[in-house]
Amino acid sequence: MKTRLLLLYTVLLLGAASCKSTERAVFRLSGSPIPTRLPMLEASVDIGPWVNTEGALPEDARLLFLRELRQNVTVPTDSAQFGYAKLVITNSSMRRAGKAFLVTQMLTLMTPTLIGIPMEYYCTKLEATVQILNAKGETLGTYTGTGDSRIRVAMYHGYGQTGAPRLSDVTALKQALNEIRPKLAADAGRLRDELMVSGPLEAALGQ
Repeated sequence: MKTRLLLLYTVLLLGAASCKSTERAVFRLSGSPIPTRLPMLEASVDIGPWVNTEGALPEDARLLFLRELRQNVTVPTDSAQFGYAKLVITNSSMRRAGKAFLVTQMLTLMTPTLIGIPMEYYCTKLEATVQILNAKGETLGTYTGTGDSRIRVAMYHGYGQTGAPRLSDVTALKQALNEIRPKLAADAGRLRDELMVSGPLEAALGQ
């Protein structure tokens, strides 16, 4: 038994060095910017159920949403803000698939892991909404998206045991944002006009 535990710890340590980098994957976005960009918006995030997650860090949602706005939604050269963009995570749950296979891994001295067979998968289901508000705080549009991720824990072609839960949560959120983006694009002309009519935040706040 001690030999198997020692081998398990050795495999996990080797796997940590052999897995793909989680950090590089966390904030990498996919997809194209919307054709009609919105003026600069002040971002806010309500992480909701993410506060109790075992995966994503509390700041991950805000950093990812800021990158999504700057890269795909708003005009990056604008200095004045003309409203708000609010991300709300309304539902999020994670499960681990393939845990039963860990027993087989132990019984076979982790041989399947050493040849690259996944140990298990982290799966996150998530629902999020993005609200666009003008400088007066009036809601101009609400857009909903869902994400369903499946991140494998494996040597060589998977991710490490510590980073996979975080990547699972963040990947599901990125999928939700990818689903929201074309809905924003379809409304972008109207949203831009209404945001510009209301004026910049500084004027609305009396600054």
